[in-house]
This record gives sequence, C-alpha cells and structure tokens, in this order.
Amino acid sequence: MSALRVVPANRHGRERLYVCRPDGSNVAWYDRETGRVNLLGEDSRDAVLQALKPFLTGPVTVGPPPVPTPAELARLTLHPDDDLAPNRPGEALLVALDRDPAHRLRPDPRRRALTAEETVGTALDGLEGAGWHTLHSIALPGGDRIHHLLLGPGGLFAVHALYARKARVRVADPMVTVGRREPEPLLRRLRAAADRASYALTAEVHPLLALAGPADLTITVQPRTVRILQDTELPGLGRLGGVLKPADVEALHAMARDRRTWGRV
Repeated sequence: MSALRVVPANRHGRERLYVCRPDGSNVAWYDRETGRVNLLGEDSRDAVLQALKPFLTGPVTVGPPPVPTPAELARLTLHPDDDLAPNRPGEALLVALDRDPAHRLRPDPRRRALTAEETVGTALDGLEGAGWHTLHSIALPGGDRIHHLLLGPGGLFAVHALYARKARVRVADPMVTVGRREPEPLLRRLRAAADRASYALTAEVHPLLALAGPADLTITVQPRTVRILQDTELPGLGRLGGVLKPADVEALHAMARDRRTWGRV
C-alpha cells in the first residue's frame, strides 16, 4: 500500500490523525489522547505505521477500533433534537429573552438569573477534564427546570444557580433570603427537583445551591441534604470521588442527555 496521506481532524473535542488512501477512504486513525492507532484492516498495519511515524509521540497501542460501549451507542443513536448536551448555561432564559426584544427597554429579572446560570455553568463546565459532565437547563414537566445537572466521580448533583451579587444571603432551612428581598422556600423546591432527577435516572441526585457573587453568607442551621456553595467554590467539587466509576458516569450521562428521560417525572 502506497501514497497514504495523513489528515488532521478534530472530532467531539478529540484531536485525531486520519490515514487515507489516494481516493480519500480511511484505513486508520491515530487518537493522540489515548495513544492508540485504530486499524480498519490488519493488512495495512506496516504502511499505516510508516505514514504516521513522524507524528507518533511515546508508546502507542495498535489494533482494531474498540467496540463501542453501551453509553457510546446510546449517544450515537440519539436524535439531535433530543440531545440536551449542546444546551448552553441558561439556555431556556437565552431563548426566552431572544423572543422578547422588549426586555432591552426595561429592567428584567431574567437577565440577573441568566448571569447567575452563566457564571455557575462556566464553573461547572471547567470540571469536564476531571471526569465530570454538566448538562444545562433541563426542562421538567409542569414548567420546572433543573439549572445544571453535574455528573462525575463524586456523584450526581442538581444545581440551582442563584443571583446574589454583592448581597447578603441568609439561609434558614427551607427559606433563603437574598438582600432585602422576601424570603422564599428555595431549598424545598431544590430538594423536590433533585428527587425528580433521582427518579428519572434511578440514581441518587443531591441538591446543591450555588450562589453567584454573594457579599456574605449566613447559615443558621446546616440544611438537611442540601449543599450550599459560592460560585468560586464550585471547582472544589472536582476533588470529590469514590462514588461512581467512569463507566457508570458515562452511562448516566448518556441517559440524562436524552430529553425523553425527563418526560416521565
């Protein structure tokens, strides 16, 4: 086999080098992240390795492509309209504000809520490289919504983002008071959302309240089952572990990203 070409590409955030015949058909690809050369035919092994030789760094594994896991198969068969993974932080608010141009002409509390979801969502997305996944803006039947669902080695968390910029926050379970606003039973609603997520995923989901930019936080009594963190503390969740194995995280992520999973809660 001669005249093989090496073509770089980026698929699903992974850098790969494809080895192609002159007609453009693939015979193999090299995944830099895993250090693996995936051969589509054993008879091309020597020619492929010769073509890739200038690009290989360190030891590599050579063999046929690995068999897709059940989670990978679920992702591959999921219709794009049902895939929640592309949702941006605050997706539902972004869509609602885009459909209501008048919000630019008047104060709109949705803009503050959007700022909170974007701030918290960005912090959670930063955990991606540590084996975590985050899904944003999951709609539930009845009009409720989970702002962020965090899945990783330390378990599952239903995260509610609350705008509290430069405000004092007081928590007296189940009431949460931000600045001079009226107290609201936010922790009760957060527990209910986490319970619905647990039912949908058949796995324990913990409620988490994430405060975006508070000036001060007072907790009179540590709330039952609810974790409360400021947005600057969210990266510390990446140190949690020992609850879920990587395969379990991927399987739960595949289930959670399917919009149809949430239609029965």
